Amino acid sequence: MDLSAVGRLVVALGLGLVVLGALLTVAGRLPLLRELGHLPGDIRIEREGFSCFFPLVSMLLVSLLLSLALNIILRLLNR
Repeated sequence: MDLSAVGRLVVALGLGLVVLGALLTVAGRLPLLRELGHLPGDIRIEREGFSCFFPLVSMLLVSLLLSLALNIILRLLNR
């Protein structure tokens, strides 16, 4: 791999990180995404000197949405 290809790869990765950072910044302002981790079914145990948090429902919801999005994208690309 020559240096110009490595340079293009580094620039593409940098731009990807910038886009991801912008999306995460905007996503933090959306009310739906602020509720993740506080949904009914998320397990939270807090006792003196101990806390445990397991976002079961939030993980299932994110997994479902990502699977749906990837299936739609793959179906569109295979046409």
